[in-house]
Amino acid sequence: MALDVKIRAKRYEKLDFLGEGQFATVYKARDKTTDTIVAIKKIKVGHRTEAKDGINRTALREIKLLQELHHPNIIGVAYVSVIIKDTSLVLTPANIKAYILMTLQGLEYMHQHWVLHRDLKPNNLLLDGNGVLKLADFGLAKAFGSPNRVYTHQVVTRWYRSPELLFGARMYGVGVDMWAVGCILAELLLRIPFLAGDSDLDQLTKIFEALGTPTEETWPGMTSLPDYVSFKPFPGTPLEHIFSAAGDDLLELLQGLFTFNPSTRTTATQVEKLTNLLRLLF
Repeated sequence: MALDVKIRAKRYEKLDFLGEGQFATVYKARDKTTDTIVAIKKIKVGHRTEAKDGINRTALREIKLLQELHHPNIIGVAYVSVIIKDTSLVLTPANIKAYILMTLQGLEYMHQHWVLHRDLKPNNLLLDGNGVLKLADFGLAKAFGSPNRVYTHQVVTRWYRSPELLFGARMYGVGVDMWAVGCILAELLLRIPFLAGDSDLDQLTKIFEALGTPTEETWPGMTSLPDYVSFKPFPGTPLEHIFSAAGDDLLELLQGLFTFNPSTRTTATQVEKLTNLLRLLF
């Protein structure tokens, strides 16, 4: 939630710079009144064409959604401190599994309330002082569910963008968030970004080189997408060879998250119902 730093400067002590996006800058701070660590999100003032009263519409939408969504794994007002991408953190397999599970629990709640995050990446997964993960940065979040609703495909940071978005899909659902979770899980396992493309075309190339090139049979409707282009048939590499340290449970999860057909891609609810879910905790 955005806070007016000037007005509340006496209450909040700025401790560190956490990050900066197109619409806001985020700082780690201490609430002197409660002696708790908080995040101050300072929203940048936009042009008149971008926002009413100088506040960008994206920021207003984020504030509105955060006022409506209440879940242990979704960031609250002036909450959180640590970014899980922080390289100083030592991530054990149990940590990785727990973080992904909390991510999925937060997503399940969002999706059940017909909201897509549309910008999942490690920098938007935050930890509080108790190790509880929070989904953050709802600037691109959007309500969904209308049968003929058309959305922009220019969402999600490229490295975490699903193939349907890269092919220009204007109608999509929870699959865009789930693909991003797969990329995050892969990055946590490898400790480097899994699919780091320099352009949309290069991103698709890296996806297909790693996972194999889909066909119209494996992904019906792919060739009809607005920005579809044909690719050579890459065979792909088995996931167990890429993620050699991952157990069968995580490999199964990755396989479902990296399903090309969005209609059959694993959902957060399906993960919750997997019979081996408890193994993800240990």
